[in-house]
Amino acid sequence: MGAGQGSAVPLCDLQTQYQSLRSQLEQAISRVLASGQVIQGPEVAALEEEVGRYCGAGHAVGCSSGTDALLLALQALDVGPGDEVILPTFTFFSTAGAVCRLGARPVFTDIDTATFNLDPLQVENKITSRTRAIIAVHLFGQCADMAALWDISERHDVPIIEDAAQAFGAEYQGKRTGTLGAIGCFSFYPSKILGTYGDAGMVVTSDPDWARRMACLRVHGMEVKYEHRYIGWNARLDALQAAMLRVKLAHVEHWIEARQAAARRYDALIDEQHLSHFLERPAIAPERRHVFNQYVVRVAPDQRDALVGHLKKERIGCEIYYPIPLHRQDCLRYLGHRAGEFPTSEQACGEVLALPMYPEMTGEQQQRVVQSCAAFLRQQARMAA
Repeated sequence: MGAGQGSAVPLCDLQTQYQSLRSQLEQAISRVLASGQVIQGPEVAALEEEVGRYCGAGHAVGCSSGTDALLLALQALDVGPGDEVILPTFTFFSTAGAVCRLGARPVFTDIDTATFNLDPLQVENKITSRTRAIIAVHLFGQCADMAALWDISERHDVPIIEDAAQAFGAEYQGKRTGTLGAIGCFSFYPSKILGTYGDAGMVVTSDPDWARRMACLRVHGMEVKYEHRYIGWNARLDALQAAMLRVKLAHVEHWIEARQAAARRYDALIDEQHLSHFLERPAIAPERRHVFNQYVVRVAPDQRDALVGHLKKERIGCEIYYPIPLHRQDCLRYLGHRAGEFPTSEQACGEVLALPMYPEMTGEQQQRVVQSCAAFLRQQARMAA
């Protein structure tokens, strides 16, 4: 197949899902607009109750984004200047950015090779008297090694915050994200497992005091109107986003199953095309329910960028999550880290590639993606001959 031929395959297709839910979404929007309650209100309260019940957590607090969810969680635990928070260097920037915004110091660890999540042994070695929290990122839709982290947390009396932005509905030992630490943080960005049509997020916890404090912080620290108990900020979830999320929450289990089926099809197609030596498939660790927010393969670093260019010419979506580890970001140079300090993360940055993944993907679309990868490999072989 030549460059540009065949139908496009997007990295994430929001339109197909929207069309299937269009009437329900429009009814939800009309309901909110007719009510006149577009900030907070009953739609937000109902979504909080429904998400809390889905996760198995006692309390849920809606907010304006996954980033604000992290900030709320950190502030609920009194993280501030001089404190340290342990987190992986291989993750999206907001995980570290939220720590830095509170004046605390992000303490980076390397990752497990197979799952891209925190290496618990390295977490243990980073604990100091200034450690106030551990952020366990459940990257790409698979939970971190929570049993090992629970042991560390208990022995050192350091709470765990779950960054579950990419892992809504994922499970570890039968328990869902949001209940695996002190506080769980979700993003409802449009491309997420449960995504809306704008920015939105949520924190969940079983501690009523933390929940009360986070609910207060998201509205400028007010419990009673115009009486400010804390220095908070505007992190409210608007009712339009909440109403649309309530529509979509009813479908999230079906979508997770569809993503898992798509991942199995990718695995089978990679085997059929004899590409397992070229595209290293994602590993699923024991006792996990992987929800495949992304389907991320590893490609040899001397071939990955060329493959990205090939796929883009073929109008096939792909993305590198993430090309630069956090310890090498310009704005975090002050932490004093050097290249090579976290070798597993740096290797991952050079090899990872996310292929198209969304619940509505067809087998034909996936076949086109994998066949295009096979065509690239044949091209490379001919050029080398």
